This record gives sequence, structure tokens and C-alpha cells, in this order.
Amino acid sequence: MNTLTPGRIVFNLFNYFFLSVLAVLCVLPLVNVLMISFSDNAAVAAGHVKLWPIGFNTDSYRFVFHKPEFLKAFGIGLQKLLLGVAISIVLTIMVAYPLSKEPEVFRWRTPLVWFFVITMLVSGGLIPSYIIVMKTGLINSIWALVLPGAVPVYLVVLLLNFFRSLPKELEESAFIEGASHWQSMWKIYVPLSLPAIATITLFSAVSNWNDWFSGLIYMNMPEKYPLATYLQTILITLDPSQMKDTAFDVGQFKNVSLRTYKAAQIFLGALPILLAYPFLQRFFVHGIVLGSVKE
Repeated sequence: MNTLTPGRIVFNLFNYFFLSVLAVLCVLPLVNVLMISFSDNAAVAAGHVKLWPIGFNTDSYRFVFHKPEFLKAFGIGLQKLLLGVAISIVLTIMVAYPLSKEPEVFRWRTPLVWFFVITMLVSGGLIPSYIIVMKTGLINSIWALVLPGAVPVYLVVLLLNFFRSLPKELEESAFIEGASHWQSMWKIYVPLSLPAIATITLFSAVSNWNDWFSGLIYMNMPEKYPLATYLQTILITLDPSQMKDTAFDVGQFKNVSLRTYKAAQIFLGALPILLAYPFLQRFFVHGIVLGSVKE
């Protein structure tokens, strides 16, 4: 029976306090960005907006949705997210399953594991990667954003460790009944590994959604940028003179400034991950802990 000693109580209180402060520090910048996006541009320019909107309005969001470039980049980013996550999860499962077997069952396991680990530690570099994508004709296509990073090695390691933690008797029973490795993988291992698969899905979703560099490298035309790349270029290069718009000039969006415009785009860019995270978070701790256990 566990008893709470005075030292343990002090440690728990300190732990709760420290984690609470850390959580608040992580959330405050996002709240500040959200409040700026809903505030009057004069209050924002004067630096009065902190954690509550001043002169509440939605002009910044109306202005963002008024720009077709944002909507198009959002659609490409969503397409990259859906394709990238689906392909990454399927390939990760198909790679992790044979690598989780003992060398007696899959004799190429050890050399292949070393091969994957080496590629994780030593990459080929940007120029060889670009040449491969160019020679395969993927430049300016959605596949250039999805395929080069389709099999993250750290997700393979996480999932194969989870597979190895499952009882081998289940698979042996299936083999006795006549099942193949393919059936064992999809009908036994995958259904039993939902916490780990949900975890790698979250990792893959965040990685695909926030990846701006591949769009900058592999897309030669700005109109084909995914949302992350579009936001990155906007946040760095946009100046007030580029915000000239007919409707903007006549006062339809009179409360919009450069800062409120950027804040609205930043929040909208983060919104899909913020909405998906609560549904996957309950699997997250279970999947990451079990997947990290080594036998």
C-alpha cells in the first residue's frame, strides 16, 4: 500500500505547480495571438492587447477568407495532410511488422534495422533529395510534398517496439488456423495496436501540417504552396503595401492591420491540429509509453 510521506507530498505539489506554470507559458502566446486577431488595429498598434480583445471585431478573419490565396493554400495543406498521414501510417505498419520479428523468422531483420537507423542518423542531404524528386518528375506536384518523408524512421521504431510487446501466442494461434503473415498483421496486430497507431497518426499529422520547407524547395510556383509554406512566406515577406485591396481601401475591412492579419492567419493555420489533438490525446500517453518499452 502506497503511503504519502511529507517528502512525497512536497514533491507532488512542486510537480503540479511546475507543470501548471509550464502549461500556462505554452498557452499564453496562442491566446495573445487569438486576442490580437479579434482586436481593433489601433489598440494592437498601441500594444494594449494582451489576453483580452479590445474593440472586438472579426474583420481580420473576413479579410483572410477574402483572399483566394489563403483558401487555395489551405486546400493544398489539407490535401497534403490527408495523403501524407494515410500513406505514412500504411507504410510504417508494413515496415514495422517484419522488423518486429525475431531473426529466426525474418533473417534480414538486423541489416534492415541498421539500414533504417543509419538513414535516420545520416541523411543524404538536401541536394541529392532535390535531384531525386526532380528526376522522378515530382516537382510542383502534391507527391513531392508527401512521398520524400513518407516513412519516418522514429515512427517505425516506436511501432515495432509496440508490436514486439504483444503476446506471440496470438499470432501462433492464428498460424495454426491457417492465417498468413499478411492476415496476422492486419487482423491481429493492427487492431491491438490502436493506441500506438493513434500516437504515430498524431505525430505524422503535426509533421505534415507544419512542414513548410518541402513546399519552399519542391514547389516553383507560389500558387502551389501548402498552407505552412504560404504562411511562412507571408510572415517574412509581407509588408503593408502588399495589403492593398479594393475592398480594403474603401473601408470594408477598416479594423485590419498587418499584425491582426498575420495573427488571424497564424491561428487559422494552427486550428486543425488544435481540433484533432483532443480526440487523439487519450491514446497518446498509452501509445508512447508502451511503444518505448524495450525487451
